[in-house]
Amino acid sequence: MTHLLELYAKLIGLGLIGFILGRKLPAAIPARLGQFLFWVGVPTSIVAFLRKTDLSEQVWIAPAVAYAAILLGAVVAVLVIYLRSTWANKVMSKSTQGSLILAAMVGNTGYLGYPIVLSLVGTQYFAWALFYDLLGTTLGAYGFGVALAAKFGNGSPDNITNSINSKQNSDRSRVLKAILINPALWSFGLGLLLRQVTLPNFAVSGLDFIAWSAIATSLILIGMRLSQLSSWGSLKLASISLTIKMIFIPLILGICLHYFGLTGKIAQVIVLQMAMPPAFATLVLAETFNLDRELAVTALALGSIVLLITLPFWLWFFR
Repeated sequence: MTHLLELYAKLIGLGLIGFILGRKLPAAIPARLGQFLFWVGVPTSIVAFLRKTDLSEQVWIAPAVAYAAILLGAVVAVLVIYLRSTWANKVMSKSTQGSLILAAMVGNTGYLGYPIVLSLVGTQYFAWALFYDLLGTTLGAYGFGVALAAKFGNGSPDNITNSINSKQNSDRSRVLKAILINPALWSFGLGLLLRQVTLPNFAVSGLDFIAWSAIATSLILIGMRLSQLSSWGSLKLASISLTIKMIFIPLILGICLHYFGLTGKIAQVIVLQMAMPPAFATLVLAETFNLDRELAVTALALGSIVLLITLPFWLWFFR
């Protein structure tokens, strides 16, 4: 309970600081802060925390579970859309369908998942969260997520991320490039190599300082980005995505983990990652491929609130 209260103090406190700063500072600041975390903060955190994690378990199961969660979320969302249009005679536009499916698939397992796992479970099991995010969510979002967004979008994208500028016929190669230049993946490999190297105390202390500072900064950045969200429409549709993403999927797959011998802290880490609210990548894809931006925005904002309610349940149910 103490760890949970401390986490809530950090989430709400740092998020509120970010929200206030986001209202006061120029709009370019969150973008620059995000670039710093992307290129420096998060990679350094991965190297620092990976040195302290236990890799003796079968951590490669984590990305497999991530893929299962992504695919199951998409399938359930498509089924709900079909049933809604058939029985309730409420037909959604393709762009709305795309945003609903994306919000039910991909979670914020990096900027939000990392600090939550580290606070509640500790560094020993951080590798499970790391493998889930880097080899599961990242590849799922910029692989399957991009393909799905292109299918449901109303137009051809001009870009996918700041580093991907292409026409639609070269999307696949550009997405692959974005994944390969992702510094988090490179730092993941570097962290594995440095596990075998004895570093001087000042280097370890420096890595730890940057790592924990990056974690705090990521929570502030989330608050800054939330402050820039101006729409709370589509609450009913957003609640459908969040019910699938944050309740149904982690409950069903979390129960299945027991049959694969994953229990205790390991199960907690995986379930927490599955239960994260929709990632900001869903909004990026919605804007890039002309999906329903209002639905994506509402799912992001509402999901951050729902997380505060669901966290105690997951910790209790999978203790």
